[in-house]
Amino acid sequence: MKAVGIRRFGGPEGLAVVDLPVPVPAAGQVVIATEAVGVGGVDTVIRSGALAAYGFKEGHIPGGEVAGTVTAVGDGVDMSWIGRRVWGSTGTGGGYVERAVVLAEEVLPLPSGLSSIDAVTLGSSGVVAHFGLRHARFAPGETVLVRGAAGSIGIMAVQLAARGGAAAVAVTTSSAERGERLHRLGATHVLDRSGDGGADAPAGYDVIIDVVAGADMPSFFDRLNPNGRMVAVGAVAGQPPADFGTKIMAAFQKSMSFAAFSAATVTGADRRAVRGEQFAAAVRGEIETVVHEVLPLDGAALAHRKMDAGEVFGRIVLTP
Repeated sequence: MKAVGIRRFGGPEGLAVVDLPVPVPAAGQVVIATEAVGVGGVDTVIRSGALAAYGFKEGHIPGGEVAGTVTAVGDGVDMSWIGRRVWGSTGTGGGYVERAVVLAEEVLPLPSGLSSIDAVTLGSSGVVAHFGLRHARFAPGETVLVRGAAGSIGIMAVQLAARGGAAAVAVTTSSAERGERLHRLGATHVLDRSGDGGADAPAGYDVIIDVVAGADMPSFFDRLNPNGRMVAVGAVAGQPPADFGTKIMAAFQKSMSFAAFSAATVTGADRRAVRGEQFAAAVRGEIETVVHEVLPLDGAALAHRKMDAGEVFGRIVLTP
């Protein structure tokens, strides 16, 4: 079968199409004939080599979520899965393939009316946004800033905060055109990447959801209200400075807090429940999935170039 792997760490040109044997599921696994593969920000970070110290090696197959039809199941898995349209999580890799191996417990049936492309646009990002806001203890009436709102996680955080009764939903983004699109999705104030702009924007925020991290992250502590909470749900710009916590300590009397959030800390049952609710909401038109572009599987390097260049609004989807 065709797959795309990391031939060498670095730029997108390090991705290469490879041939792999068609997988046979082990006990507790299913094989999915992929119709759509989501391209996530973490894929580009892994490809760059920035996470090599965490065990990622050249030859790794990127991709964390797929959708398609189950073609085979391993021992202990109900045979009725075969032939069903599903979404599946491959974790930190294994998705850029024509046949994906997924643990049965990480598979969710797709409702009629939800395409495979929409499923991989929403499946992971919606869960991260939902539980990221919960991790921040977001409550109706509070002000929210989404830093890096043009990606799939940020877009979902904007929609969920607006639906959840936020008093204001500000976003940082790179252009007026993107700001207008985010406004249509629920944003009330559009700021530049540094968090400036908009004379009527709130002076401070109760919650900041940060998809970006990187060198500029500490400056956003200045934008937290007393008792404000910042939650990092991604790090597409890399790690923050090692001393970023000094900003919080310097403003000790504001009782601000910072936390990182990974959906890996949420139980599988809770992830499935929220994902199922969001899939149903998307079918009803209550949540909008935003697809930037659909490319063939062998267009993965182009997808990564677009991600690296900051051109993507929403999610790029690969179709094997």
